[in-house]
Amino acid sequence: AETYIAKIDGLGGSVHAIAFMQREIQEAAYRYQLEMESKTRVVVGVNEFVNDEPQARDLFQLDARLAEALTERLARLRRTRDPGAVERALEAVDRAARGRDNLLPPILDAVRAHATLGEICDTLRRVFGVHQPSVVF
Repeated sequence: AETYIAKIDGLGGSVHAIAFMQREIQEAAYRYQLEMESKTRVVVGVNEFVNDEPQARDLFQLDARLAEALTERLARLRRTRDPGAVERALEAVDRAARGRDNLLPPILDAVRAHATLGEICDTLRRVFGVHQPSVVF
């Protein structure tokens, strides 16, 4: 573990070493897959002692009444909350995200003002964008 930490530090820290870490994970996964396929690594139920009989699967079905109830609950929350308080709280999240402040207090204030998770995440996405993973081979 110390060797990896030294390597990551040498690359400039974890943000700069993302490609290195992804490559290490990919190589480990590839070695694991080869071991399973060659059966040098036995995984019960996957490459040894496999039950070939079809298994009945009970698929999850969301109760439409629950979905409707949650949709109504969200609509009621948005109707009854103080929109000014939500807007101010989300602006505080935005300011903290653009600066170097701890994000947790303004996020908690936004939750207390009844901002939704989606609204908080949208605010953070406007500041930070959406991570686009690089593909490393």
